[in-house]
Amino acid sequence: MNTGPVYVTAEGLQKLKDELDHCINTMRPEIADKLAKAIADGDLKENANYHDAKEKSGLNEGRIKTLEDSIRRAVIIEENAVSKGIVVVGSTVVIAEAGFEDEEEEYRIVGPHEADPDNGLISNESPIGKALIGKKKGQKAKVITPRGETVFKVLKIK
Repeated sequence: MNTGPVYVTAEGLQKLKDELDHCINTMRPEIADKLAKAIADGDLKENANYHDAKEKSGLNEGRIKTLEDSIRRAVIIEENAVSKGIVVVGSTVVIAEAGFEDEEEEYRIVGPHEADPDNGLISNESPIGKALIGKKKGQKAKVITPRGETVFKVLKIK
């Protein structure tokens, strides 16, 4: 189990708390009700509703534990704490693949719970995120991708 910090924005932390609240106060009672109804039907060996409710209960309880752990280890990314000049969690970085500097890509480095590459949010735990952390403007970062090794140049850090 991971014991390091979980980086999130204040908004991201609130989303985790909201999801935890939903799992505990909405999903748990709904699943318990379905389970009670399935048990009342009798013969649990071949009761599909019972097995479905038990599976959903296990998944929900697992998600609750994961959310509680993430919230406990949460470190809020402070906008004003983002180091200028060095890529850190919270930085917005403009990069380009070496040799294709005219094809800029902009990403914000966030924690894994908020990662959404299609919307420019990449995790500090992703291959590109890991490679960019600690880099300065003008430096290159080697990343092993499914296509092989790719080199990115840091063009701007915001």
